[in-house]
Amino acid sequence: MAPTDQTDVRPPATWGSSTVHTACPLDCPDACSLAVKVEGGRILEIDGSHSAPTTNGFICGKVRKFDQRVYSSERVLYPSIRRGPKGRGEFTVVPWSEALDVIAERMQLARETFGAESVLPFYYGGSNGLLTNEMEDARLFRRFGASRLARTVCAAPTTAAATAMYGKMAGVAYQDYAHAKLIVVWGANPPASGIHLMAHIKQAQKSGARLVVIDPRRTPLARTADLHLPVAPGTDVAVALAVIRDLFDTGRADDAFLNAHATGVDALRAAAAPWSFAEAAETARIDEAHLRLFAEWYGTTSPAVIRCGWGQERNRNGGAASMAILALPAVAGKFGVRGGGYTMSNSSAYGLQAERWINTPESDARIVNMNQLGRALTEFDSPPISVLFAYNCNPLSTMPDQNRVKLGLEREDLFTVVFEQSMTDTAKYADVVLPATTFLEHYDVARGYGAYHLHLVQPVIEPLGEARPNHEVFRDLARRLGLVDADRDDALGQAEGLLDVTANLPDAVAQALSAGAVATGPAEGLPIQFVDVHPVTDDGKVHLAPDGVATTSGLYAFQPDPATTDYPLALISPASAHTISSTLGELRPGIAKLKMHPDDARARAIEDAEAVRIFNALGEVWCEVAVTPEVPPGVVSLPKGLWARSTENGATSNALVPDTLTDMGAGACFNDARVQVALRAKH
Repeated sequence: MAPTDQTDVRPPATWGSSTVHTACPLDCPDACSLAVKVEGGRILEIDGSHSAPTTNGFICGKVRKFDQRVYSSERVLYPSIRRGPKGRGEFTVVPWSEALDVIAERMQLARETFGAESVLPFYYGGSNGLLTNEMEDARLFRRFGASRLARTVCAAPTTAAATAMYGKMAGVAYQDYAHAKLIVVWGANPPASGIHLMAHIKQAQKSGARLVVIDPRRTPLARTADLHLPVAPGTDVAVALAVIRDLFDTGRADDAFLNAHATGVDALRAAAAPWSFAEAAETARIDEAHLRLFAEWYGTTSPAVIRCGWGQERNRNGGAASMAILALPAVAGKFGVRGGGYTMSNSSAYGLQAERWINTPESDARIVNMNQLGRALTEFDSPPISVLFAYNCNPLSTMPDQNRVKLGLEREDLFTVVFEQSMTDTAKYADVVLPATTFLEHYDVARGYGAYHLHLVQPVIEPLGEARPNHEVFRDLARRLGLVDADRDDALGQAEGLLDVTANLPDAVAQALSAGAVATGPAEGLPIQFVDVHPVTDDGKVHLAPDGVATTSGLYAFQPDPATTDYPLALISPASAHTISSTLGELRPGIAKLKMHPDDARARAIEDAEAVRIFNALGEVWCEVAVTPEVPPGVVSLPKGLWARSTENGATSNALVPDTLTDMGAGACFNDARVQVALRAKH
């Protein structure tokens, strides 16, 4: 890749006072282009650039303040080894060579004592690009023979549904929402994640488009909608199937499209048949008249687009719900026009194949589902987990059954490595902590999975302290373990690592990056479904009842609410404006508040701002309550991504989440937490 003005590989210190163009790889659909002002090797301001068409100079507040994480007093700057009890966060700084030698020795000892599968790499790549996730790390752990990780904490049911039905067909571009006459935002909250869609929604509304929001909460976006359906968690499949039944019953189904482009139509019709408006409305706890109105609008309006998010997948019915939602545009014939169809994840739109640059086959080692980390750490014995290597994630804050995860991390016979940017809750339980660079200190390739953006991430400052990028560290560790390529025994620098990825990208993508531009996906980032892009299935058709889909309950099946008399309230944990998953959790102000409907508060003699205890058989969380109609009766809400410091007892919503798995994709059931809430004396 030939260097250009935007792919300068000179050390950042030589840039002096300048504005450096880079991109954001954090776990958000937008992958914004950034303009970062730097002076004297220090970040002065992070702003949006105009390189990416959707960013257009605007970025979210989370990234705008990311320099606070870079320069935080809690930043991990040097390798260190534990010197106190686990969980206390007491460490002694050591040289990199000593830290890596210790890790290599413990991994080799684990392999000799229990076998290679006793080593578990634990990671999630949502906030990482192509270079810092599943490259050198994948090569290392595959060659070592470590346990494989099923990375299913997010997007597993939706990915399974979209792949089976459409082969992950590219979706409607943000810009084309302005052409829609009906916009349905289902299971998503763009103001909190994917904010650049909002400008196009507002433009469509100004042109007369209707907006429907389907979300348990009355979010700010829902308050601007023409119709809000506050469905109970886990009931989205019933609502979608009721609309599908109505489309067939009223003759609004597009039979010509279905005959030409779909299979499994009769099976879908049969699955929808039991779901009358009355049945679905009662199940979802919504107004039947409002459900009927939604069905009428969707059946009679074109172009109509659905922004399908991930909120509906976070429960036992996540796969069935996602399939039913994605079936709607096919049944109603909404494809083939600009602004019509659906958007889910566009991550596969660029033709990227990670296996091309990993270039090391998967081992046949056992698979550990990341949602059951607590179970793996406390129950596995054939072999036990002896070494845990956590990177690109903060599992104590983000995994279900938090108390069991914590119990596992407290094991004295568990050797834990945490490779991190900040001293997270997980890092405090580590035996060795390694300092990782942020995306403002290394090279990477970032791709949007909502907006059609794929572009270069480059360092704007030199790494602080002794922080190092992922691929260099895993390469160094592989050398110590004797797992490097025979012809590549040299150190892998940042620029060389970038070339290793870009050499395996499709030509059009690589050329765009080498020119310092943004690759925008099919049809210059403005594809019309069933015109410019089509299902990537074996026959090119939509599979409404796909064969061979692994499901625990059957396609489109509804499993009832797990609420009990003791624990009648559904606890949800939506994304917030403060964190990206748990990233930036150290900057979140104050103690989080539980949102509770006035009816539920009144029934428990709870008033606004009082101290409460949220509990079930798995644990309890202490915080204050915010009594608000933003959540419906029967639902309470705590933000996603909290750290221990954000509650009064150090537990978060995940302490109340079961480690049960979704019907498809073996995903997490965060919104299946059922709890009780009671007053608590303040401490």
